[in-house]
Amino acid sequence: MIHCIAIDDEPIALDVIKNHVSKVPFLNLAKTFRSAIDAIEYLQKNDVELIFLDINMPEISGIEFLDLLENSPLIIFTTAYSEYAVKGYEYDAVYYLVKPFNFQEFMKAVTKANAVLNKRQTKNEQVNTNTTSELLVNIKSGLQTHQIKVNDILYLKKDGGYVFFHFRDEKKLLARLSINEILDMLPANKFSRVHKSYIVALEKINIYENHQIHIDGVKIPIGNTYKEEFLKKIE
Repeated sequence: MIHCIAIDDEPIALDVIKNHVSKVPFLNLAKTFRSAIDAIEYLQKNDVELIFLDINMPEISGIEFLDLLENSPLIIFTTAYSEYAVKGYEYDAVYYLVKPFNFQEFMKAVTKANAVLNKRQTKNEQVNTNTTSELLVNIKSGLQTHQIKVNDILYLKKDGGYVFFHFRDEKKLLARLSINEILDMLPANKFSRVHKSYIVALEKINIYENHQIHIDGVKIPIGNTYKEEFLKKIE
């Protein structure tokens, strides 16, 4: 069961999402919001795996809302403005629904979200039967595909639509991947997202403080929303 919320300033749009969700057995719509600001407090206190998010809203837009979040669930954008699509995918959106969308298109979006979550769970289960030093991942960078050992990764930094893999001796690899795609391929018990833009290898941490981590001489910030989950893993 995927626990989700919907944020849209238009009541009719929220009714459409409610109706569609009611037909999907693996979705649970926990709450709806007409204000993105109201949703922030809810997300701080409740576990949510998926957000149906409008972009063009008063007070703060959907994009501005995501900038305020340290730990963002999966996102399905729901908007009447197709020109936002490219910008939306920079925020690791699973899907982009353009209003008015029908149930078939809605199912494509939520099926993809379900696949992402299932893949992440399967990857975590596989880690239990393999040592991290033996685990390899294939990373496409430009026209080349690099096979790298997970155990060689120090940390990862997101920059726009790209992610930098950082290794020892200042070596790094650039790949066009989203944070969600990275989390899918890495073992959750060995890596932790500590900031909107950073994922760290727990075993490579030299020092950790209240607001930052030291890895191989590099200082990495810890976002407040990620701190609790990080401390659970590291301790």
